Amino acid sequence: MTGAAIRVSEIFGPTIQGEGVLIGQPTVFVRTGGCDYRCSWCDTLHAVDSDYREQWRPMSVEEIWEEVRRLSGGVPLTVSLSGGNPAIQPLGPLIDRGHAEGYRFALETQGSVARDWFADLDVLVLSPKPPSSGMETDFAKLNDCLSMAIGRPMTVLKIVVFDDRDYVYAKDVARRYPSLPVYLQPGNHTPPPPEDDSAAVDIDGVMNRMLWLIDKVTGDKWFDARVLPQLHVLLWGNRRGV
Repeated sequence: MTGAAIRVSEIFGPTIQGEGVLIGQPTVFVRTGGCDYRCSWCDTLHAVDSDYREQWRPMSVEEIWEEVRRLSGGVPLTVSLSGGNPAIQPLGPLIDRGHAEGYRFALETQGSVARDWFADLDVLVLSPKPPSSGMETDFAKLNDCLSMAIGRPMTVLKIVVFDDRDYVYAKDVARRYPSLPVYLQPGNHTPPPPEDDSAAVDIDGVMNRMLWLIDKVTGDKWFDARVLPQLHVLLWGNRRGV
């Protein structure tokens, strides 16, 4: 294996991107293992919690790329780099490898780790975590991430909202970064345990939160915000690999 190994939890697709700015777009996902956060409602604990480290595979850039090409049939599409927190992995060479064949790369991170290769992404989604997550946002680090993304990437904010405190937080983040598009996502309060992706989702509860969030945004005349669900959750529940 040449170069730094990348810890991979799973590679799957093509499917659609289920959330945020690229919702509905055909995508292959490279989900990395490991995260510097422990959000209370995390829906990908199998890629976060070190208890599941034995399921992660150290892979070279070429090993990952062979699988992406196999899944996509060699036809360029968007590759979504997710986690966990993919920013803690050495993904720059993978991005360069894919760009050489016409693929695009999107990455979502909470904005806690800045990398110089952010500038090589096509889409950077910064998703700072609201109060309901139990985590605190370090805005200096988020600013560092933005400074690394100057140039190529389309950069947007995506914020999960469960309740009024989260909503106030989202408005504060939007005020701090008025030039960035903001996507608001109603939270899934029934995330799967890592060992059971067949666990039921409270779809009615998620949709009620969606309606509540729409009412909040329109009532406040926050007309720059985009409110979007997790489409993959509505279609497939908590199932992995979709």
